[in-house]
Formats: sequence, C-alpha cells, structure tokens
Amino acid sequence: MTTYIFVLLFVIIILLIILLMRRPTVDISALREDNARLRERLAERLGALTQNAIELKNISSDIANFKNILMGNKQARGTFGERQLEDLVADIMPPKTYAFQSVLDTGVRPDCIIRLPYPPGDMIIDSKFPLESYNLMTANADKIGAKKQFELDVRKHIDAISEKYIIPGKTAESAMMFIASESIFETLHRNFPAIIDYASRKKVFIVSPSTLWATLNTIRAVLSDIKIKQVADKIKRELNYLLTDLSRLSERTGKVQQHFSQATVDLEQIQTSIAKITPRAEKLKDMDFGEDE
Repeated sequence: MTTYIFVLLFVIIILLIILLMRRPTVDISALREDNARLRERLAERLGALTQNAIELKNISSDIANFKNILMGNKQARGTFGERQLEDLVADIMPPKTYAFQSVLDTGVRPDCIIRLPYPPGDMIIDSKFPLESYNLMTANADKIGAKKQFELDVRKHIDAISEKYIIPGKTAESAMMFIASESIFETLHRNFPAIIDYASRKKVFIVSPSTLWATLNTIRAVLSDIKIKQVADKIKRELNYLLTDLSRLSERTGKVQQHFSQATVDLEQIQTSIAKITPRAEKLKDMDFGEDE
C-alpha cells in the first residue's frame, strides 16, 4: 500500500515537471491589458473604500456629538430637545398657530405655545426632562434608590408644568411634556405606569416625537374644521343679510307698483274726463251767438 502511494506521488511529480517545462502559449499583450484593467478596478474599489471610510468617520463623529448632547451639560440637552420640538411643530402646524419662547401673562416663558381658540385655549408644550436622574438610574440599575429618585424628579417636573402652564381661563386645561427620546418614553410606559397615571391626574400628557406628531396632526385637523365652521358662519350671516335686503326690496317694489297702478287709474280717469269735455267744447264751438247781425 505504501509502495502504491509513493508511485502515485512520483507520477504526479513527473506530470508537474512536464507541465512546467512546456513553453507558454499565453498572449503576453492580453495579460498586460487584463492587468491594466484589473489595476483600474482596484483603484476604483480603493477610492470607494476610502470614501466609505470618510463617511463612516463622519457618522462616528455625529454619534459622538449626539452622545455628548445626551450625556453632557443640561443646557446642551435642553437646546437639543427644544430644537427637535421646534422642527416638529414647524413642519406640521400652519403659521400663526404656534409660538416659541413667548412670555405668558404670568411672566413664565414656555418652550412652545399651540394657539387654540378658547375654549379650550392655548396648549403649552414643555421640552425639558430630568435626564440626569434617568442616566443615573440606567447606570445603577440594581440600586432601588436611583429608581426612586428618578420617579421623584419626574413627578416634580410634572408638578412644575401643571402649576406654571395650566392657567384657568387663559390656557387649555392640560399641557404636554415632550420627551425627545422614544426609548425613554417607552421606558416610562413600561416600567413606571404610576408616573403616567400621576401625569394624567395632573392633566399633563407625556409625548414622544411620534406621539406628538400624531397629536399635532389631530390639532391641525381640528383647527381646519374650526376655520371651515367660521367661514360657513360668515356665509350664513351674509345670506341672512341678503335675504333681509331682498325682502325690503320686494316691499319697496310693491309700493312703487301701487303708485304706478294708481297713476294708471288717474290717467284713465283723466282720459275719460277729456273724452266728455271734448264733445261739449265742439258743441260750444258750433253754436250761433248772432255776432253777424
């Protein structure tokens, strides 16, 4: 068996030597052209890879900046939330139906006011959120104290919104707390149902970008219905005025017609009198008064 294997290997080696000793029949110019095309394709691939690397670096930089916004100072996070809120409202709501950083009569400056006729009144949207407590809670998931502190801070923020932005007789009976992160919004509903119930009792509705988008579209549809109703009321009022004017015109036309009818009767009577007077005048004209004698 071993001898058979050695013989087989010897035959294979001989065949390889014969193949190597054969003169090449390949066209060298064709190989050069293929190599040139291959180098061009490799250069294109390398260029594309370089561009992708640059884009990936930019994306990484954007992610780092976004992380700095979420984990950095409170002012940067507030600016990010306000900017996202402003873009969302401006994309959906018609002009003159919202205002940013407008001062209320009480002196407070909410992030956004949705202008609505009273009732219900202007709807206030607050874009702040106690993210420090949330980050502390997620970093210390096993500590009950961090969870309780987060819940306490959210409740305090809900109380502040309710006290500052729900003004009887001036604003709507409810306000909205905007959370710029869908994941935090989901965490609240999944792990903190007591906070959601507390906000509901305080008439503060917690919204995320997606739920605020749906809410604003609903408000826009309501405003459109109100505007249509106002236009319809104006049309109805003008129609009532028009009917009143038509009634008055008909009455005056009837009086003019009576005057014309009376004038026609008077003219007929005058014609009758003329018809009677004319023969009498003719008779007087034909009488002989003896002037020739």
